[in-house]
Amino acid sequence: MTRALDSVAVPPRGHRVRQTIEQLRARILGGEWPVGGRIPTEPQLVAALGVGRNTVREAVRALVHAGVLECRQGSGTYVVSTDELAPVVARRLTDDRMAEVVEVRRAFEVEAARLAALRRTPADLAALDAALDAREVAWRSGRVDEFVEADAALHSAVVAAAHNGMLAELYASVGAALRSTVAHAMGDALEPERYVDHGRLVEAIRDGDPARAAIEAGAFLEPPSGA
Repeated sequence: MTRALDSVAVPPRGHRVRQTIEQLRARILGGEWPVGGRIPTEPQLVAALGVGRNTVREAVRALVHAGVLECRQGSGTYVVSTDELAPVVARRLTDDRMAEVVEVRRAFEVEAARLAALRRTPADLAALDAALDAREVAWRSGRVDEFVEADAALHSAVVAAAHNGMLAELYASVGAALRSTVAHAMGDALEPERYVDHGRLVEAIRDGDPARAAIEAGAFLEPPSGA
């Protein structure tokens, strides 16, 4: 028995990692783990894929580097794209290009809000309400990092309510760059004069008013002064 087991070809470690990457990609592309969703934990992946913990860790790290996955401290690992656009955007993101990022946000979010007002479902509205409440709680916490994440979650909920898969995928791909505009606007502290109410945006989507939703989405996405 020992000799029989010894004769079984064991793929090199690099090959196992590549196979695991492809398995993870297949599940993402197949919709098992949708964009914006959290993938299973490392122990769950080990059990599901039948490989070692280090192999899973390296495969996940490779997909994070490729911009397909994103690790969020204390929350888990999320699917942010099915392509590799995110790192390209990240490399181009500098302070002197922040105005361009805001313009891209405007292009995505204004249309997403308009479509959301036309297509939102009761489940979408519940998700928007929950995200809006979480954003308010995060603001009151006084922590910039928590508020940036909560604000991004609300905007992602608006995009999800638009029910346009390609729009959601592109938006998720540049999510890190879009969040950076919020962090840039907030600075080191949450000052009252920087607060922007998003309640009217959610209300316009709830009322099924695409024109008003688009106006509300664009109102807080003006290019930075001096741009």
